[in-house]
Amino acid sequence: MNLNQVTIYTAKPLETAEFFTKLGLILIVDSLPRYARFECPDGDSTLSIQHAETRAAGSVSEQSIVLYFECDDLDGEVTRLKSLGLDFDEDPTDRDWLWRQAYLRDPNDNRICLFRAGENRKNPPWRVK
Repeated sequence: MNLNQVTIYTAKPLETAEFFTKLGLILIVDSLPRYARFECPDGDSTLSIQHAETRAAGSVSEQSIVLYFECDDLDGEVTRLKSLGLDFDEDPTDRDWLWRQAYLRDPNDNRICLFRAGENRKNPPWRVK
């Protein structure tokens, strides 16, 4: 099994598309303001934006979803994004689980984690054998 894509439903499709373009995702389908699809510059995953006036009824809290994007040069990427006017909730920080992470939010208030884990992403020292 391989993750194909994640879709974000939003009342702010243009702002959301601009945000993910700044993050470095590549626009591959442009039907804005109704729909857009991006591909990640590394790997095969895609992210879609679909216009919707409200979130689905019964949706869980905004804290239930965090999108993670790994960056080879996390600190450099955070500096680049700040120069484009993006605000971070948390600057790059080393974590006990051997990842370095930074957090920001998209225009829909979804949490975005930019991180660097390298080999520790799938093979930490405590991985189940």
